[in-house]
Amino acid sequence: MDSASVSIRVRGLRQTFGAQAVLDGVDLDVPAGTTLALLGPSGCGKSTLLKLLAGLLKPDAGRVMFGDETVADAATCVPPESRGLGMVFQDYALWPHMTVAGNVSFPLEMRGVGRRERGERVAAALARVGLDGMGARRPSALSGGQQQRIALARAIVAEPRILLFDEPLSNLDSQLRASLCDEIGGLLAQLGTTAVYVTHERKEAEALAHTIVTLAHGRVESVLHR
Repeated sequence: MDSASVSIRVRGLRQTFGAQAVLDGVDLDVPAGTTLALLGPSGCGKSTLLKLLAGLLKPDAGRVMFGDETVADAATCVPPESRGLGMVFQDYALWPHMTVAGNVSFPLEMRGVGRRERGERVAAALARVGLDGMGARRPSALSGGQQQRIALARAIVAEPRILLFDEPLSNLDSQLRASLCDEIGGLLAQLGTTAVYVTHERKEAEALAHTIVTLAHGRVESVLHR
């Protein structure tokens, strides 16, 4: 898969856990290079939808397409590592035994990128998120905001086609959350990468997204184009 941004199209997506329909016939369209925010309270299905986009779950029904390629339906599930994704999680998901540079470099190592190129791309990614010169430090020596910047650098270092964010700022205080939200918005504008951003904070959605989709009880309640 190349690194050019692609559109996302979701049709009739359904996911059940036991007798409960967590998603029930969800349709979404995310044009290439735009950001869509999934907004809604806990339990509305937004994180489940993100996992289906990521390939961490297989849908019971419906289809997920990246560009013209079906990456998930009832018969198909392309694995996460083959979808051209970068992901940023709420809990940072950093490896404490690795340096900052080691954490950011990991996706490139998995792709077999050579040592010299890895070093150059890691340095560039860290500079993009304001962590220039911190590659040799351990994540535990940095603040929560800095650790989330490490996770962001790791997500963009392999130049993914799509970025997925699962409530990445919810563990931060309000002032830092607002600052990082602005930084993420600026970075997405620079990169031009297609992105889906899960949040329960309307201010974050409004600051970042071209389209805001509100979910309720596993269904699309509203779609706002901005």
